[in-house]
Amino acid sequence: MSLERSSWKSNFGFLLAAIGSAIGLGNVWRFSYMAHQYGGGAFLVPYFVALLVAGVPIMIIEYGLGHREKGSSPLSFVNIGKKFESLGWWMPVVAMFGIMLYYSVVIGWCINYFFYSFNLAWGGDPQGFFFNQFLQLSDSAADIGGIRTPIAAATLFVWIMCWFICYRDIRHGIEKASVIFMPILFLLTIILVFWSLFLDGASDAIFNHYLHADWSKINLLSADPGVRSEAGKVWAAAFGQIFFTLSLGFGIMITYASYLPEKTDIGKNAFITCLVNCLYSFVAGFAVFGIVGFMAQSQGVPFEDAIKGGPQLAFVVYPQAISLLPSMNVLFGVIFFLMLVIAGLTSGISLIEAFACAITDKFDWPRGKVVTVVCVVGFLGSLIFTTRAGLYLLDIADHFITNYGLVIGGLLECLIIGWILKATVLRKHISRLGTIIPPFWDVLVKFITPVILVYLLYLSLAGDLAENYGDYSTNQLILYGVGSLLVCLAVALGLTFAPWNPEKLKRRHRPEDDELLT
Repeated sequence: MSLERSSWKSNFGFLLAAIGSAIGLGNVWRFSYMAHQYGGGAFLVPYFVALLVAGVPIMIIEYGLGHREKGSSPLSFVNIGKKFESLGWWMPVVAMFGIMLYYSVVIGWCINYFFYSFNLAWGGDPQGFFFNQFLQLSDSAADIGGIRTPIAAATLFVWIMCWFICYRDIRHGIEKASVIFMPILFLLTIILVFWSLFLDGASDAIFNHYLHADWSKINLLSADPGVRSEAGKVWAAAFGQIFFTLSLGFGIMITYASYLPEKTDIGKNAFITCLVNCLYSFVAGFAVFGIVGFMAQSQGVPFEDAIKGGPQLAFVVYPQAISLLPSMNVLFGVIFFLMLVIAGLTSGISLIEAFACAITDKFDWPRGKVVTVVCVVGFLGSLIFTTRAGLYLLDIADHFITNYGLVIGGLLECLIIGWILKATVLRKHISRLGTIIPPFWDVLVKFITPVILVYLLYLSLAGDLAENYGDYSTNQLILYGVGSLLVCLAVALGLTFAPWNPEKLKRRHRPEDDELLT
């Protein structure tokens, strides 16, 4: 007997959950560092072009597909054609076993640092504390070392929190959590932004590094081939950031949209989700540049020497700046790391939901049992990233999953929707619900966005073939990078060949589809 499908209580709850999925740790530390690296204010041009040309179109695909088929990504794609089911599994498997395993550990770091903030435990050397005392980082990825108990304990707490939220149906679990978490996240972010704006050195960093535009960084028409080449990489980076920051290619947005009622303005929801996520990144950037600018002035060093990318921004630069604050250091630190914990959790629950929903869709197993097993297996799998070599393994897995796993999923998604289902069918379905999607969207889905994603794959592959990523050995990259992709592929194919409940594959007949396809 098929289990009854839950639904969102309100469209507002859905939007908060979707935006919560999109807004994650990368919105704070990845976007800001990329803006600094790629021309400051000039980077916003390719960023927002990427939002319109790739982000919004793919978001519309995922919202429209999930809403139309009332299913997770495997069910949605198998309804297009049985041979496309493997893509439907690839996306949530990558989300769960490719990303959530290490993402949960990073959230665990944030929880650890939330408590460290109460007594500024990192002391006068935040870098040494992070690498040598907290991570106890081994010399290389080859030396796995033992499990770091504080990190493993915090990671366990993350999985328990995710289990508690995802165990219940979507309305009483994720929606309720999002309605609580997201306003708190926005409030904490606004507090940090305003606090940072009035620090000494903040205005100089914001106006001279964040908003100041170096147009040569994005000049694709330059007469200098070297400038054009570098500009091409900046534009590609902007498209890559849009793709990753919106949680596209995970199967999450397909799953979330499948819980929406029939009469829902899909197009408007897609625009709101994309706009709020990108606006959050931009606003959060003021807090990042403000506090780093303050630190640079306090220590008398250039801004370029003070700012760092990735986890170091959150766990080295920010703690160092917090320690230098003239007053209320503890409060600033608590607010900052609580903000990161909430941003991480709202994304983490969506990664689990995408996979758990796919399992319940195919096998009709009770949701509670599925979520419990998924979280137990997920925690055990994440333990490898809590070892002394965890940062290395995380770095390698993240590079391969985000640069290949997600982009391949998004590319195939565009091609299947654009050429097999026919983009017109999905566009007409969405347009009937409210916001009219222009025919140019078909061109984006069929041609422009796939070409851009192919270019992103080319850049990643060319770079990795030219030199080993991160100076890791070839064996390490194959074992932890390519290996993570192969594990995801094996799981996806295994689930693909498992039999469906026949009731699930009875597509709803739509006369308008017959008309469009003929």
